[in-house]
Amino acid sequence: MNSDHGNPLNGFNWLGYAHHAQGPTACQGEGAVVEDEELLLAVLNSTPVVDGRSTDVLAGDGAADWARALGGRGTSGERDRLRLVRDTLQRLIRRTSSEVGDLASVLDQARLRPAVSAEGVSWRLDAAPEDELAVRVVLAWSRVGTELPGRLRACANQECNLFLIDHSRPGTARWCSMATCGNRMKARTHARKQRLR
Repeated sequence: MNSDHGNPLNGFNWLGYAHHAQGPTACQGEGAVVEDEELLLAVLNSTPVVDGRSTDVLAGDGAADWARALGGRGTSGERDRLRLVRDTLQRLIRRTSSEVGDLASVLDQARLRPAVSAEGVSWRLDAAPEDELAVRVVLAWSRVGTELPGRLRACANQECNLFLIDHSRPGTARWCSMATCGNRMKARTHARKQRLR
């Protein structure tokens, strides 16, 4: 039996907040979903393979600017939290680990606070400044997992380190980009078949 039965907020989209210049506030529009997904993918995809070598956008020069461009503060503590969340989520999505303790620690002090107005109820994310961006990433991951189950996945190209959210109707997208990984893998498959003939 669902423990939320009878809860007047059961079914309420708790994660439908957006981040604005003044801070994260609730919104129930489609924009929040897109923004959340973009943030989630930006963080998950911050370890791209460049010239055959894995890189880490959060560890190199420009990491602070990169975090600020996502709405963060760019501090070293914030980047540490983002790396912790990113690494944990990458393992969960690839199914190489089921450990969620690090995600729980990031969310431990975070709260969604209600504000009532004549227009309705809005929600504001209340988190420590160095945790806020990491909290938003975890909430976005949870939202995508709930609203698009099984659609957040690693690129099927084993040489790629990127992730995708599959919005296709059949849910069969395999590549982070059809133009790069998809075409590359299809060309390899074709070449392999030609050699076997």
